[in-house]
Amino acid sequence: MIHIVLYEPEIPQNTGNIMRTCVATGTKLHLIKPLGFSLDDNKMRRSGVNYIDKLDLEVYENYEDFLSKNEGDFYYFTRYGHKPHTSFDYSDSSREIYLIFGKESTGIPKEILREHLDHCMRIPMTKNVRALNLSNCCAIVVYEVLRQQNYRDLLFEEPHKDKDFINLD
Repeated sequence: MIHIVLYEPEIPQNTGNIMRTCVATGTKLHLIKPLGFSLDDNKMRRSGVNYIDKLDLEVYENYEDFLSKNEGDFYYFTRYGHKPHTSFDYSDSSREIYLIFGKESTGIPKEILREHLDHCMRIPMTKNVRALNLSNCCAIVVYEVLRQQNYRDLLFEEPHKDKDFINLD
């Protein structure tokens, strides 16, 4: 299973967008407190649209609480990473893969990163930008994992489409 972990997220709209991405990809979302918003924040709920009821979500009191309840392959996304997110092999869909992202203002604490330097990575970008939007980063990386797993369990066609709308023949 694929997991997105948000360490102390601050912006409700980002978390709402990430919730929607998680539902769309069958990814579990883990939130590590403190949160910069309430889970019933209207901005977050609007970003997540009507998919929040389908979300697999778990909330933790702190990072230690999260670690005590989860095992698998942990990958840390940070501007301090020296490897691109595409340099890892995520192809084994039987593994528990945790993609860990830090809070929007400061990222993941350096004390946590120091212990996992071999699994710290960065999405490549120009020198003109320090970081991409958090929800964009989550989408980029979860789809790289899914690409390596041949998009397991995802639909390649719109399930609700009007078959008469377009004739591709």
